[in-house]
Amino acid sequence: MPQNILHSAQSGSGYTGKLQIDVTSSLGLIPIQDATVTISYTGIPDVTIEKITTDSSGQTETIDLPAPPPEYSLTPVEQQPYSEYNVQVEAPGYEPVMISGTEILPGVTAMQPVQLTPLETTRESDEVITIPDHTLYGDYPPKIPEDEIKPMDESGEIVLSRVVIPEFVVVHDGVPDDYTARNYYVRYRDYIKNVVSSEIYATWPDSTIYANTLVIMSFTLNRVYTEWYRNKGYNFTITSSTAYDQKWMPGRNYYENIDRVVDSVFANYLSRPGVRQPIFTAYCDGRRVSCDGLSQWGSKYLGDGCDIIGLNAATRKSVFEFR
Repeated sequence: MPQNILHSAQSGSGYTGKLQIDVTSSLGLIPIQDATVTISYTGIPDVTIEKITTDSSGQTETIDLPAPPPEYSLTPVEQQPYSEYNVQVEAPGYEPVMISGTEILPGVTAMQPVQLTPLETTRESDEVITIPDHTLYGDYPPKIPEDEIKPMDESGEIVLSRVVIPEFVVVHDGVPDDYTARNYYVRYRDYIKNVVSSEIYATWPDSTIYANTLVIMSFTLNRVYTEWYRNKGYNFTITSSTAYDQKWMPGRNYYENIDRVVDSVFANYLSRPGVRQPIFTAYCDGRRVSCDGLSQWGSKYLGDGCDIIGLNAATRKSVFEFR
């Protein structure tokens, strides 16, 4: 759909999502007060929709923005289920940052973190961060099959004697052999929130979000525990390629409900009886790509109608009914 038609449809849908921006310094994550935030449609960057400033905590007020109808993200359709916005952030003494493609879903709050670099530490031009399509909407390569339980005696020693929840993971933003791709040091919780927001929609039932979060954490911790890439001679923990791992997007927004879910279960993972390592929980969308692991759309349907009281049973069902 052409951008002008898409934005017209979003504006006239009658549905809105919420957005809050959190601005910090890249040095020490210090909140930046009185930063100016300018918001525009991604397809019409010269037309300002909102201009707001950050408070003493480095956060803006929460604002409402037009979004597509909820059914676009609740069933597999061709229409784009989220609206996209540019977020331009400026503050005295810092390099400006432009984030293109912040995703707004109807009825949920998007949280956009922005880090500004002090002028004295860089001579680069304005930073532009482009958020790619969501994995359920864009075109991404399917996962290359791997064993659920990794053999532990083929590549020498395993440094970790037990499962440890790391503080940071090193994300290689490309396929493993792309030596031009950048490595990012990312807090584990922030990494999980980013991946969950990139792999499923925040409009889905809470039980489905919990199930997919557990799957994504188990996948990640399998890579950490087995030192999968370091044992192959690489200097990172995991990649952002959907062919090898799961999608992580530098600078993308996440969502308030996903933030809450991840904080409540971040130390958990899935395992098999008698197996120490977290299981390698491969998954696919279940619509364009079929696989032996979790079906994301299938977990959404299983989560429909489940309330918070039935969460544990629904979570187990959403995770395991597909294998």
